[in-house]
Amino acid sequence: MLMVTLNYIPGKEFEAIGIVKGSSIRTVHAGKDIMNGLKTLVGGELDSYNEMMNEARAYATKRMEDDARNLGADAIVNVRYSSSSVAQSAAEVMAYGTAVKFIPKEA
Repeated sequence: MLMVTLNYIPGKEFEAIGIVKGSSIRTVHAGKDIMNGLKTLVGGELDSYNEMMNEARAYATKRMEDDARNLGADAIVNVRYSSSSVAQSAAEVMAYGTAVKFIPKEA
């Protein structure tokens, strides 16, 4: 499914169907969390948290896409992501946008 952060799709006319969304709450296991805590003492990238957030975005995007397909959408415009901490070492990622149906061009 086509997904764009723009509020238009070049060369396409469409009608809005509705808002679609998907979310995922992910965490790292305690061992990785302890290691990340120690890493903050010396600095550097927290790879397991990056992996956690990448997985959360992927699940949220898939769920948003499924929501759009259930509405019969052809695409999602104005796609956005937000994240928030829901507990220590756990984060929610929300993907949302507007599901649209293409208007066929008349011959």
